[in-house]
Amino acid sequence: MLRPGITVIGVTDLPRAEEFWTSALNLVSGQEWESDTWRTLFHADGSGHALGLMLSESKPEPHPRVHLDLFVDTTAEQEAEVERLVALGARRVDWDLYPPNADFVVLADPDDNIFCVVDLSRAPSI
Repeated sequence: MLRPGITVIGVTDLPRAEEFWTSALNLVSGQEWESDTWRTLFHADGSGHALGLMLSESKPEPHPRVHLDLFVDTTAEQEAEVERLVALGARRVDWDLYPPNADFVVLADPDDNIFCVVDLSRAPSI
């Protein structure tokens, strides 16, 4: 039976990416499938796979069609998390596609992979 696995992020520096993402999301690195070109990151509580990091020579896309959305519950939490992630090595992206009153902030990890921090208190309701 086909089922979703894990999200994989292409990186140019595995140790740097491993340090960033484990700190950013409170993950732990495991030995499953570990190699010179791969790291598997797990949830610290032991609940399973979280992310895969794969050595890549391709350049990050400036407007990727697939990216991570990281959720927070309040605007204050969003602001604090953005600052924390920047201190860990992320950078703010001068995003030209923000809608009015955006509920998300666009950042890039140390390998320039785009991701968003989304404030769920301002997300559109269904």
